[in-house]
Amino acid sequence: MTDTAAPTVQSQRQHITMFGAEWCGDCRRSKKLLDTLGVDYDYVDLEAVEGGADRAKAISGLTKIPVIAFPDNTHVVEPTDAALHAKLTALGVIS
Repeated sequence: MTDTAAPTVQSQRQHITMFGAEWCGDCRRSKKLLDTLGVDYDYVDLEAVEGGADRAKAISGLTKIPVIAFPDNTHVVEPTDAALHAKLTALGVIS
């Protein structure tokens, strides 16, 4: 079922990487939003990928998750749904 009121994903995909863990509530929430919006992204499970936590910390300087890295070399840490939605809109990933 397609919700016509939902934002649409533009045809040109941009590389987004989300670092998180399945036990993390904020990670599950951000992942659900990305999936609901149809955003193409890579997911790095910090529990399963060796060095994943180090990569996330190198990006954000923090040990908090989720860390979501964008193609414009910016990132967000523990974003609210509204902040993540706004960032995706600003990048033109969704409209």
